[in-house]
Amino acid sequence: MKLKRMLAGAAAMVLALSLASCGGSAKKIESADDLADSIIGVQGGTTGSIYIEGDINDGLLGKATLQEFKSGIEAVTALKQGKVDAVVIDNEPAKVFVEQNKGLKILEAPYIVEDYAIAVAKENSELKDQMNQAIQELKNDGTLDSLLDYYINKNENAKPYTSPEGIQYDGKLVMATNAQFPPYEYYENEQIMGLDVDFARAICDKLGKELEIADMDFDSIITAVQSGTKADFAAAGLTVTEDRLKNVDFTDSYATGVQVIIVKE
Repeated sequence: MKLKRMLAGAAAMVLALSLASCGGSAKKIESADDLADSIIGVQGGTTGSIYIEGDINDGLLGKATLQEFKSGIEAVTALKQGKVDAVVIDNEPAKVFVEQNKGLKILEAPYIVEDYAIAVAKENSELKDQMNQAIQELKNDGTLDSLLDYYINKNENAKPYTSPEGIQYDGKLVMATNAQFPPYEYYENEQIMGLDVDFARAICDKLGKELEIADMDFDSIITAVQSGTKADFAAAGLTVTEDRLKNVDFTDSYATGVQVIIVKE
């Protein structure tokens, strides 16, 4: 009987160690400094992933481990399950995820601040110039501010974008995106909606082009634009980075993004 109890105790200990090794460390994260030596979840291919990987390689996060997921919600789910200690992701989708998942919170201090822009193929400078002109016009006429009020600031008096009547479209432009990034792009009633979608449609209207949206994995977006076979441009909460600039060009910025840290309460 004593031997059986010892074996049972040993088995329980092995199981506990096994579970601990495949999950988070249950470390209390109260600031970016506490990310050191923790397991950090991110959406693969995002700037959050790039920043965390860079800080780990530079030794700024001690022996922290980067865990990539296909989507932000998968990373948040892993946090709830205790498989990671924190998630680094853009502020606006973070708000949505925390609102939908009790027991989580966003740390007050941001991890990093960045600007969003639209990606176009390097050889398509004409399209980039046309888009920059349209972006400036939409900034000047208040369209962009209205969209930011509606999607970001949640102003009750703001409205989503509606195309003017009588536009004669001459062809189309295909936008690559990943519709898992509310409020920039997300599904509602089987339709892709969001700030990036409305803003891209407003730009296309200025150019006399019909907007077509291609939803794909986030880490496929840059390649789709670079090749030019699947998309003409990309709008997906994209930040301008040195690595991305090796493959595509970017328009002028249209919104500011903040990388934040989600943790358990």
